[in-house]
Amino acid sequence: MSLAAMQVSVSRNEDAVAAVVDILSSKFGDRCSTSGAVRQQHGHTTTWLPNQAPDAVVFAESTEEAAEVVRLCHEYGVPVIPFGTGSSLEGHVNAPGGGISLDLSRMNQILEVHAEDLDCRVQAGVTRKQLNAFLRDTGLFFPIDPGADASLGGMAATRASGTNAVRYGTMKDVVLGLTVITARGEIIKTGGRAKKSSAGYDLTRLFVGSEGTLGVITELTLRLFGQPEAISGGVCPFPDIESACNAVIMTIQCGLPVARIELLDELQVKACNAYSKLSLEETPTLFLEFHGTEAGVKEQAELFEAIAQDCGGGTFQWTAQAEERTQLWTARHDAYWSSFVLRPGAKGVSTDTCVPISRLAECVMETKQDLLDNNLLGTIVGHVGDGNFHVLVLVDENNPDEIAATEAFVERLNWRAIDMGGTCTGEHGVGQGKMKYLKREHGPALDTMRAIKAALDPKNIMNPGKVLPPA
Repeated sequence: MSLAAMQVSVSRNEDAVAAVVDILSSKFGDRCSTSGAVRQQHGHTTTWLPNQAPDAVVFAESTEEAAEVVRLCHEYGVPVIPFGTGSSLEGHVNAPGGGISLDLSRMNQILEVHAEDLDCRVQAGVTRKQLNAFLRDTGLFFPIDPGADASLGGMAATRASGTNAVRYGTMKDVVLGLTVITARGEIIKTGGRAKKSSAGYDLTRLFVGSEGTLGVITELTLRLFGQPEAISGGVCPFPDIESACNAVIMTIQCGLPVARIELLDELQVKACNAYSKLSLEETPTLFLEFHGTEAGVKEQAELFEAIAQDCGGGTFQWTAQAEERTQLWTARHDAYWSSFVLRPGAKGVSTDTCVPISRLAECVMETKQDLLDNNLLGTIVGHVGDGNFHVLVLVDENNPDEIAATEAFVERLNWRAIDMGGTCTGEHGVGQGKMKYLKREHGPALDTMRAIKAALDPKNIMNPGKVLPPA
């Protein structure tokens, strides 16, 4: 299956690539792989875009080693594609011009934890689950939870968020500082451990969300949070999508400090029941979680129950039992995989958008109707507390008419969100798959982005062919 995406031509010098691969093979030995299987795995993971493999994969084990790779690639003008765990969805790790995939997964050390200051410093290959397992006995946790056990470097590069974003923010809110390798192979540090600063340009925010097109993130200083005294969570069914979305809007507008509020449409609930062995009513449903004191989470749950009833919702079933909550959130995190039980053998096209909370119900309902009008089978889930939702369309890869209909649907979804004052991606990032929408979303600001790219990466070696469409 190959849905159309904007492809940016990336120049290639065969002699330069061959020379770089030879030098890296001599330097890194078996940590520089030219195996076809390894290259394919680093060029294509959980995305519907065509596989574009690099020429070699280097497994760096330190910032200095990674910088050495980048300096060599800069000298020869060969592309560098940073790689974490490969869980991105928009072709971020593809290599349209070949080059070197710089795998940071072995840079997985937790370097410092300052419990008294609520921060830590980690290497880019540390995953969110690894960090939280390490923090368990400190009374702290790291809240950004995109579902996949992504690397923290990759999460910063794509400005990830997830189920906790409505309360704790996204990666842009929790990254205090970075160690970055520039396109010339220089090692720089941005930000620091101070909770605020007015000193100079905010380079940290420049690199967060840059998707490896401006530099390689190798270390991160992160904000941590205290583990809440009590957590409660539960589910609430609704008769239709509009009622569920209206309950979300009222919850946020009332200032209820919900930690998680997730929407699953009736098809997604059906899939979760089958895959995760739940027994939920197969109707649009909200999954919620509240953090605070024992009295606080009880009060929050009761307040939400009143809001849900006002919006026509059913009984809100909530619990403070960790095992029951874990079962629910495991099912939510497995939503992508569970969807395939609805159409065995199909391929999935996953996309996301984000709109102002006041337009959420309208956008989700129009999207749902769009699927029905075009006979497409797709599930809708969302971190709807901040207006972000995802659609997974299940497609027969051997049916060209269905592929064309899916491509047209994805385009309409993105234009719809942008026209409502939203964005073409709330958290998946741009990569290759979303480039075509940036001109409409950003207008003349794209020229400023191109100027920054040209200044920091004049040879265009840093993850070329991503994020910025041609002028």
